[in-house]
Amino acid sequence: MAEDSGQERTEEPTPKKLQEAKKKGQIARSKELGTTFVLIMSAVSILIYGPDIGHGLYTIMERMLSLSRNETYDTTKMFAAWGAVGDSLIYPLGMFVLVIIFAAFIGNTMLGGFNFSWQAMAPKASKLSPAKGLKRMLGPQAAVELVKALLKFSLVAACAVFLIKMYFYEILHLSIETMPGNIAHALEIISWMFLALSCTMLVVSAIDVPYQSHTHHKQLKMTLQEVKDEYKNAEGDPQIKARIRRTQREMSQRRMMQEVPDADVVVTNPTHYSVALKYDTDKAGAPIMVAKGGDELALQIRKIAKGNDVPIVESPMLTRALFHTTEVGEQIPEQLFTAVAQVLAYVYQLKRFQKGRGKRPTKLSDSLPIPDDYKY
Repeated sequence: MAEDSGQERTEEPTPKKLQEAKKKGQIARSKELGTTFVLIMSAVSILIYGPDIGHGLYTIMERMLSLSRNETYDTTKMFAAWGAVGDSLIYPLGMFVLVIIFAAFIGNTMLGGFNFSWQAMAPKASKLSPAKGLKRMLGPQAAVELVKALLKFSLVAACAVFLIKMYFYEILHLSIETMPGNIAHALEIISWMFLALSCTMLVVSAIDVPYQSHTHHKQLKMTLQEVKDEYKNAEGDPQIKARIRRTQREMSQRRMMQEVPDADVVVTNPTHYSVALKYDTDKAGAPIMVAKGGDELALQIRKIAKGNDVPIVESPMLTRALFHTTEVGEQIPEQLFTAVAQVLAYVYQLKRFQKGRGKRPTKLSDSLPIPDDYKY
């Protein structure tokens, strides 16, 4: 996308970009680090288990060179002889193999950590394309690999020459040593030379690890447009989000308006605010706000209330207090219980009067008991 738009990859990769790259198996890896760790651990394991391996090999050679005539012509005895001397090699060779397996796992996960990806295992047509293959062979990555190969060859060759000169007379002296001492001595020389040669790869790894990390990070960098597109996809198109919020608000208002006909009273400002309250005596709880609104919505609440014979009471200060302190579906604050109780008592008395069961209630007081903290 960056190439098509002509934009440069200047932005740091987002967490989403890093997560997607990890799912695809695109993580920083250094083959040189893995190879170096395996070689060094193999050399160390040879130093530890080499004497036992050498002793086992000597035992096998000694036993095979001293077979009797019957054992030579009898295959069952031949296998029995192999089993008798092979036991001495099982443990050291087994430990040597386990160390290599462990080193291969650790060495290849030291950079980038452990990651398993089915997408990375899936076959890709681009790997079968001769044109893309030629591009990889002649690309900058191939040039880097060539430089690393030349560096490895130079370091290993220089170290090998140095080691041969250092151990030259010891190597010659092996020919006059007696067995099995010469075998153990030869294994010791080989082990230390192997360890020294493996350590030369540390130089290559020290160069390759930062390079691979830098290259991987550079490949994951994003253009400014990609960052914007990702943010838009993650957060949603602002216009769509606004439309969704508007739809949700309209649905909420419709549900709220459906509760107005069941309200016990609508308290108004009288023009700017309207709140509808319902008190369920069976539940013996506090009155609940079933609807509220301002301006046009307040007018609509009053209109629905009139159409359904819901009493409307004007109390500007109480209306503002309820409007600003209580949400739809919540109980009114305890501090407003007394004021609301007086309104409800007035409404109940008015209903009894309208049914001819009582006298006309006195006019509702304009100064309802509202705490100063609730005066808006």
